[in-house]
Amino acid sequence: MTSAVFQTFPAPAKLNLLLHIVGKRADGYHLLETVFRFIDLNDTVSLALRDDGDVVLETPISGVDPEQDLTVRAARLLQQHAACGLGVSIRLEKKIPMGGGLGGGSSDAATVLLALNRMWRLNLPRAELQELGLKLGADVPVFIFGRSALATGVGEKLNEIKLKPAWYVVIHPQVHVPTSKIFQNFSQEVLTEVGVVGIMRILETTQRRRNDLQNVVSNMYPAVNEVLTELRKYGSPLMTGSGSCVFLECQSKDEADKVYQAVSIKYKGFLAKGLDVHPLIDSAE
Repeated sequence: MTSAVFQTFPAPAKLNLLLHIVGKRADGYHLLETVFRFIDLNDTVSLALRDDGDVVLETPISGVDPEQDLTVRAARLLQQHAACGLGVSIRLEKKIPMGGGLGGGSSDAATVLLALNRMWRLNLPRAELQELGLKLGADVPVFIFGRSALATGVGEKLNEIKLKPAWYVVIHPQVHVPTSKIFQNFSQEVLTEVGVVGIMRILETTQRRRNDLQNVVSNMYPAVNEVLTELRKYGSPLMTGSGSCVFLECQSKDEADKVYQAVSIKYKGFLAKGLDVHPLIDSAE
């Protein structure tokens, strides 16, 4: 049984302002150094409490088993961890492209954890929710952390970082890039040591930023390379995450508007403002 009273919560996308692969663990996971920034493109997660303990996704995504959807897995994980007898009905409105490196699925899962922590009155601390999130995926913890962050390890070791205001032109090359496939094809020969100080200096100029997975994706998906080439007419674009979305950082909305108007004739994408904190930053302590 459900109360049928839905509450809505935002699940923002993220960009990787740089991405360096610095090693590989014995279990096969790659070690990285990356900078996460949230942007104001959101999925919308709507939740209604149930007293029967069931977790029900009312808006399944075509081709995705509802039981494998990250929102359902997040709810069940939290339910089990907290021994909570309540359930939830979930409605998901997707605006973040899937397979684009924008972290939509991870963000949806994090929003479910944050929102249910309050709705179920569990009052779990943020650090505990981050540990739970890591069981769902390496990108989930940063959305619970809730601030622009320098991430190390597999992405779970997070330190807040201050970033300048910026707008982003984000282009989706209309290809779905599977993360596991990209890492499998990543050459270990290009591993480099950068370090926190080096990253802070690199962030001072977009010209020095890089994504170590970008060449792999560009070679496998010509559409991504084409968008990178087009955006280089206006600055120093970068692919986010394991792709496929490509972004160009701009100092103002006017600058971003001009670039977007020029490229949107041929490519699909959007403008986004960089955020300093997650919209649900106050949902956990």
